[in-house]
Amino acid sequence: MNALADAAASVIPTPARHRPHEDVQALFTGTLFVALGVVMFRHAGLLTGGTAGLAFLLHYAMGWNFSLVFFLINLPFYGLALQRMGWVFTLKTFAAVGLLAAFAQWVPYWITFGKLSTGFAAVAGGLLMGAGMLMLFRHRASLGGFNVLVLWLQERHGWRAGRVQMVFDGAIVLAALAWMDGWQIAWSVVGAVVLNMTLAINHRPGRYMAV
Repeated sequence: MNALADAAASVIPTPARHRPHEDVQALFTGTLFVALGVVMFRHAGLLTGGTAGLAFLLHYAMGWNFSLVFFLINLPFYGLALQRMGWVFTLKTFAAVGLLAAFAQWVPYWITFGKLSTGFAAVAGGLLMGAGMLMLFRHRASLGGFNVLVLWLQERHGWRAGRVQMVFDGAIVLAALAWMDGWQIAWSVVGAVVLNMTLAINHRPGRYMAV
């Protein structure tokens, strides 16, 4: 039996560790992808879930700066991240949140949209944000807030990150009914579904071996 166990263990690949420069590349690329999606959503008058969704709501309702609000909203969640996920994850998450806040502020100065279909913004923006968050998750980082809670629940209880995030996002979108019309809400739901399906399909424990 021991020989069989040893043989079985020998065919299971050992997870490779990301090097520091690979983590840096993922943080920059992932947050830039998410920022592009955020800019598309903001241009089309849409919103997403999580702390970014809360920042969108305050931006639309009060006119507050999205990047500043997003950065400040995430501050209370770093204690949970440090306690549950460790200091490396927390530092990476803090860096990712700061980068996203900066990119969301700067990208509109680098690129503008002459015409942007609301439906295309919902789908393409959702895909961009999902792909960017996937990069961050696979390099042990997140965009703070509910992402921290979602990843902790997946690691602790095995709950799918995408499905749990979808529940939180749906609640944020429903709360926007007070400030947004039905079509904006409908397209925001489409964007949230696209984003979270990207995570649910691609971010499963055991599928990605690097840590």
